Amino acid sequence: MGTAAAPWKQLLFGAIEANSHLKHSSYAQLATIGVNGRPSNRTVVFRGFEENGERIQINTDLRSRKIQELKQCPFSEVTISLSLMCWYFSDTWEQFRINGRVEVIDASNTDQTKLQLREKAWFANSLKSRMTYTCPAPGMPYNGEQPDQEVKLDPSSGPVADYCLMLLEPEKVDYLNLKSNQRLLFSSMISGTGDKCWTSEKVNP
Repeated sequence: MGTAAAPWKQLLFGAIEANSHLKHSSYAQLATIGVNGRPSNRTVVFRGFEENGERIQINTDLRSRKIQELKQCPFSEVTISLSLMCWYFSDTWEQFRINGRVEVIDASNTDQTKLQLREKAWFANSLKSRMTYTCPAPGMPYNGEQPDQEVKLDPSSGPVADYCLMLLEPEKVDYLNLKSNQRLLFSSMISGTGDKCWTSEKVNP
């Protein structure tokens, strides 16, 4: 099955480039449905796209709450809004709301290609970032002890067990540009030949 070029992807690349001088331009909000049925939201770091694809890469800890929520319901929404407040950047006044399905790749995955992708993403992180996956489980009660400063991580060693790579496959993209007062809705579909293609519709902002 092939994939036609996603028209929204170039818009996103342009927005990221235009706001690259802002450190938070790579941050996004990932929303899921909590195990209690209520919305659950957190900030994640946009790690780029899967090579030659359109799936969005995000790193996370296997022990985090979002993993449990995604196992319950794999649908989520990433909001990459390039701005000054909550992903909306004043330089370009653009917002991207990307709705899709998330795949979690952890050490238990049996697909060697996916494990290689996980390993590649692991080594793309700084050593300091990799060290966070050796810390106590996120969200658990604090026991008052300071993290072990003596913990060492071999820079050449592969991913630790608690490191996960999340891949969000966009299915719908809602693009808003307040400078041009333009809003576009992109929707994906599978063609008769089995290719993934995109349609777009201009709507009121």
